[in-house]
Amino acid sequence: MDVSGILASHNAKLDSIKVEKETPLDVDAGFLTVTDPNPIDEDSYNSNLEEHLQSLARDGVQTLLASLFSLPTLPSPDGPLAQLPTPKTQLPRAKPLPKPKPLTKWEQFAKAKGIQKKKRDKKVWDEERQEWVNRWGKDGKNKQVEEQWIHEVPANADVDFDPRKAARDERKARVAKNEKQQLANAARAQTSGSNSRGERKQEIDRTLASSRISTASMGKFDKKLDGENKLRGVKRKFQPNEASIDAETKASLALLSKMESDSKKMRRDGPVPDESVLNVRKAVRFASKGQGGVALGRQAAGGKGKKAGKKRG
Repeated sequence: MDVSGILASHNAKLDSIKVEKETPLDVDAGFLTVTDPNPIDEDSYNSNLEEHLQSLARDGVQTLLASLFSLPTLPSPDGPLAQLPTPKTQLPRAKPLPKPKPLTKWEQFAKAKGIQKKKRDKKVWDEERQEWVNRWGKDGKNKQVEEQWIHEVPANADVDFDPRKAARDERKARVAKNEKQQLANAARAQTSGSNSRGERKQEIDRTLASSRISTASMGKFDKKLDGENKLRGVKRKFQPNEASIDAETKASLALLSKMESDSKKMRRDGPVPDESVLNVRKAVRFASKGQGGVALGRQAAGGKGKKAGKKRG
């Protein structure tokens, strides 16, 4: 078959249907994509959308095929294969690149000794059955010893020795050992990852400190662990027992104003169902010793005036 003649005829046909546009189409043969930077024809888009899209698709496919037939080729039993170039379009990633998985203990040993990893087949040949059987799982080759119809019993074995049970226990011990090694590799990978041992210790200390100060005593009466450091910077602020007359007056007036506004709102809107309602009258009567809110406000203002008069005298 004359491959060069076929390619020449194809190139001639593609040249005859070459797409001519104001701005040339951007072709990335590595990704087999074509980008059309030309503005959309509004009249064609609004008049017949389906025909407009088909025209754009036809132009893009023709341009892509023309670029593929201009690439170098390799012979194959199915025909010439085009050698695609390296893609030039920078595609964004939705997520960052995955971090390299740390090597297991066996992989580190194999790398140091130059041992090449060989993938084991899932099927093995059974001479007795004369067929391929599973290496593991149901009817697996690893269960052949415990499922065979005759077993060899050691001479020094106990009277109640069960060779089938012994083989099964040995197989389960191997499985448990493998799982233990996998957990150890996972723990080693987590320790050697981005979080170092010091960072993990600091994170544990912060979590412990947060749980300590979540109690009412701020962890004062909690039982200390062995080797636990003393918490620093954890203090609870209290209001002073003694304050100036001005501060007490402002606090009392603010409380009375809030209670009065809450009382008016409750009379206007009515009590809120399923919520606790403050007994404003009882609170005012208790704070003023039965004299009322106005008397309590006058007493606060009068106390301030007396103190000011003493200072002036």
